[in-house]
Amino acid sequence: VCFTISAAEPNSTYLSTMGSALGVVVSIAIPLSGGVVGGVLARKSVNKWYDGLKKPSWTPPKWLFAPAWTILYTCMGVASWLVYTDGGFSRHALPLGIYGAQLALNFAWTPLFFGAKKAGLALADIGLLGIAAAYTCSLFWAVNPLAGKLLVPYLAWISYATALNTSIFVNNTNGAAPSDAAASKQKGKAK
Repeated sequence: VCFTISAAEPNSTYLSTMGSALGVVVSIAIPLSGGVVGGVLARKSVNKWYDGLKKPSWTPPKWLFAPAWTILYTCMGVASWLVYTDGGFSRHALPLGIYGAQLALNFAWTPLFFGAKKAGLALADIGLLGIAAAYTCSLFWAVNPLAGKLLVPYLAWISYATALNTSIFVNNTNGAAPSDAAASKQKGKAK
């Protein structure tokens, strides 16, 4: 069976529903895909380097990160979709642009922390991320209060992650695991 919708009905309920569904799926897929890529790239480092770091007693278990980020990225995607559907980029270029910038900072943190093993650079990144995410939340709230509310758990998690990143940076030689620091000293003595 083939269904056709005539050009005379561009605003039909069917097209509107399909467009909305596709829009929200794409809006959620963007942050989720960045998170998945970061998670895959970080996996090796998590199991080696991260496990060797001195971490505070309030460090969450590793298994918590994937479900937490899945929920947070989903909320972020829905929030951006709500703002976008209220006028698109033409009406909300600033909130959506800041959202994109904070998403880029979010995606940059994992390669800095886990890939480059630079806790200090990652701390600078997450500090900027916190500012950008708070600004995004404020701008989204002004457009659609639900969109702003959906970002509140993200802000809480970023605050927690910033404290954790800070503790790791302070309690490890510039973020290096004890084994990395010892290896670095050995290389220095050999020269």
